[in-house]
Amino acid sequence: MISRREFIQVAAATAALSTGVGSGLTRAVAQQRLTQTELLAFEPLGNVTLVHVTDIHGQLMPLYFREPSTNLGVGDARGVPPHVTGREFLSRFGIAPGSSAAYALTSEDFEALAKTYGRIGGLDRAATVIKAIRAERGDKVALLDGGDTWQGSWSSLKTRGQDMIDCMALLKPDAMTGHWEFTYGTERVKQAIEGLGFPFLGLNIRDTEWNEAAFDASTMIERGGVKIAVLGQAFPYTPVANPRWMIPNWSFGVREEDVQSQVDKARKGGAQLVVLLSHNGFDVDRKLASRVKGIDVILTGHTHDALPEAVKVGKTLLIASGSSGKFVSRLDLDVRDGEVKAFRYKLIPLFSDVITADAEMAAKIAEVRKPFASDLAKVLGRTESLLYRRGNFNGTFDDLICQALMQERDAEIALSPGFRWGTSVLPGQDITFEDVTNATAITYPAVYRMGMTGARLKEIIEDVADNLFNVDPYYQQGGDMVRIGGLSYAIDVTKPQGSRISDMQMVKTGTPIDPAREYQVAGWASVNEGTEGPPIWDVVSNYLTRQRAIRLEPNRAVKVTGA
Repeated sequence: MISRREFIQVAAATAALSTGVGSGLTRAVAQQRLTQTELLAFEPLGNVTLVHVTDIHGQLMPLYFREPSTNLGVGDARGVPPHVTGREFLSRFGIAPGSSAAYALTSEDFEALAKTYGRIGGLDRAATVIKAIRAERGDKVALLDGGDTWQGSWSSLKTRGQDMIDCMALLKPDAMTGHWEFTYGTERVKQAIEGLGFPFLGLNIRDTEWNEAAFDASTMIERGGVKIAVLGQAFPYTPVANPRWMIPNWSFGVREEDVQSQVDKARKGGAQLVVLLSHNGFDVDRKLASRVKGIDVILTGHTHDALPEAVKVGKTLLIASGSSGKFVSRLDLDVRDGEVKAFRYKLIPLFSDVITADAEMAAKIAEVRKPFASDLAKVLGRTESLLYRRGNFNGTFDDLICQALMQERDAEIALSPGFRWGTSVLPGQDITFEDVTNATAITYPAVYRMGMTGARLKEIIEDVADNLFNVDPYYQQGGDMVRIGGLSYAIDVTKPQGSRISDMQMVKTGTPIDPAREYQVAGWASVNEGTEGPPIWDVVSNYLTRQRAIRLEPNRAVKVTGA
């Protein structure tokens, strides 16, 4: 039976704070009403506790991160979690508007509630929570990392993930899998894994040169007297969504039959609990759970969904633990006779003003960030608008990036990838170099400028739309729509591949896009080897330095139907 009592009791206690949100007094009251004891309160159950973190994306410090206001599902996923947002999300999960849980889990009243409840996350806060769970549950605890851990910040880029590796080592995970980790290239990934001290799992990755498994498929651990098989599933579409040339000898895929084979092997090997540590994305894992038999728990990642309840598919529990270091998931299980008899779950929001920072982790974070501190703190400009990234079609941080691309590269149209990582900046705040690199720090950052015909532009947008809105989850790759500057379009998400996009126009003139005409397009994050151009963070930094103050008008360039 699922219980969300522990999670929403704090929300109910603080719901009254929605009046007068944003004042210093209100924030002080909110912090007094929220306590670390309440956030960690949990009625223990059973003999196993799984602790899950995923999609941290290099974020060591507390942050602002706005959840999406639009997260459309198609086919069987339409209108079901995680494809509910805003007030519908609050209603479905019984969360009070204006509460701490509403702030942590939705975009509703985000600006005002951010001023009340402050930043969330920080690996030192996560360390406090994880240590508290271990102190309570002893040898019953397994900590599992769902990947996208080593990438997403300037310090991670400059150290090639070593900052995160060193900090995560203090938490002593039992296993991890990956996705963006692979963008550091084959040799760096191999080198990093050798020094982890715990397994890096990827049952769905094959070495094409030797026609064999490239990584361990699973690890067997014992917790609370229970033999637990942890299977690792890396992001299936890494060589498509990211540069194949960086990992030329590794092939990926969902590999459903291999997952079933590994589950069967684990059961024959005496596993009493089978856990899939996955970076598939939620909808892919929901389909996988309906087709592969014998998985007790899927700890899902990649699509950055944060759900305060487990989702049950047959006998399989799906756990979605959010992103950017905002949450730690705790799942207690009563495992007897080789099956889960009962469970209790809590998604723990890491309110940084409430949870005490772990001193050991805080010291390590300060150490790994110190070489980059002056660069990260450099002020480039100021925003009068909320800057955020998440959302199926638009994100204001990407609108800013597109403006910079068009002006700095003298382009008519700009393309910015629909990445789901990147922190938020509140109106009235300075925009720092850290803010910019939190949205742009990748190993293939070159900004290109090239001619594209109108027909080619439509083909690109249609291709990304199919990635997001194909009714078969196994054909979805988990990002959001490409962000576009200078061009508007209409999309019907219910149409088949190649027929979703229409009414493409130039924003300034309202002129229809000519399929035969060549337009000057600037973009970044090309997966093609040898792409030349300045790094995206320099382009955005130069733009901000000249503009100083940024105000973004609401983006109405995309008209959505069929949702």
